[in-house]
Amino acid sequence: MNQTQHSFVDAARSKIALHGACWMWTHLDVGNEPRSVEGRHESFEYGRYGNPTTVVLEEKISALEGAESTLLLASGMCASTVMMFALVKKAGHIVTTTDCYRKTRMFIQDYLVPNMGITVTVVDPADLDGLKSALHQNNVSLFFTESPTNPFLRCVDIELVSKLCHSKGALVCVDGTFATPMNQKALALGADIVLHSATKFLGGHNDVRFLGLNLIAIWSKTIKTEFKVYTQNNVLSKTNAPFQVIAGCISGSMEVISKVRKLHHVLGGVLNPNAAYLIIRGMKTLHLRVQQQNSTALRMAEILEAHPKITRVHYPGLPSHPEYHLAKRQMTGFGGVVSFEVDGDLHTTKKFIDALKIPYIAPSFGGCESIVDQPAIMSYWDLTQEGRAMFGIKDNLVRFSFGVEDFEDVKADVLNALETI
Repeated sequence: MNQTQHSFVDAARSKIALHGACWMWTHLDVGNEPRSVEGRHESFEYGRYGNPTTVVLEEKISALEGAESTLLLASGMCASTVMMFALVKKAGHIVTTTDCYRKTRMFIQDYLVPNMGITVTVVDPADLDGLKSALHQNNVSLFFTESPTNPFLRCVDIELVSKLCHSKGALVCVDGTFATPMNQKALALGADIVLHSATKFLGGHNDVRFLGLNLIAIWSKTIKTEFKVYTQNNVLSKTNAPFQVIAGCISGSMEVISKVRKLHHVLGGVLNPNAAYLIIRGMKTLHLRVQQQNSTALRMAEILEAHPKITRVHYPGLPSHPEYHLAKRQMTGFGGVVSFEVDGDLHTTKKFIDALKIPYIAPSFGGCESIVDQPAIMSYWDLTQEGRAMFGIKDNLVRFSFGVEDFEDVKADVLNALETI
């Protein structure tokens, strides 16, 4: 190859190696490859093993949670599933709670149980006797819970549960997505792992879900034709976001997180650097957003509880909540999500939601903009009324995630919408 050809090859070859799937170098120098230079056992020689931007975000989340290590994954469910695969062995036993994210329940019951021979005990979040019995009768590998839970915002005594589980050699994982690290420190309370769907409060900007909402399949034998596309016009008129940051993370000790990281490096489910950057951006305002959301949610919960067209409000900041005193003890704020039941049926509840002007209609929460969700015809649309009732999901249930809008504006919007039913 002559000098001109050499110059052309050098000019055409990019010096930047971090934008592709793997780290590229022009020659091998034993002892000077990336992993040795960084002093890390892990390296970025292949994109599935991470990248510098996700490491920055992992370190920020670790600092917030008081954790030795954090692992970022492609979604909250990716974090849950990889964590369970890594820490619960074949024929192991999991204890979880009655109220939880539906897809988590489906993964455990429909995949882990039949495919890995894993057994499961499901207990009420406050049923400590049930937990003690499960620990006594089974070789429990993992206690997995949300706190607060989805959608009824039940709270688990993390400190006491952790002591009980550790006495029997079981790990404790708390999904703290609804709480955020600003309101609750699950690791300091004794949990081994804290999990977040970073799509929600951590990212905080509703940057996805909405584009596909007009395709929500509200079409089943339990719902009439007019619900075929749920408030399509309302969604489209409020929507201009082209994508959303979807991410998940787990935090804990180096020993525990390393076990999950090892499997993650095999399975994939990698968070791309741009998504990590957008979450870093969102976390700059996390404390400000959560303060406003805490305040608005508590004030609105009190107003809703006193309203004659609301039959019940689920919010841990209310004295009527079954774990109110526990929430006061282990949380510094009660979160930005309130669930409540409208005095009416499915159609009445839909009419209320469609009358709202401020919130988006979406199966998500935790962003700057308020979001409202009717679980019966969104998250649980594919089940019959009897099937939904098995999980406590009533036709009149509403889950409202309050954003950072002016409180008086939100209050007026909700009260005006209630006047239409």
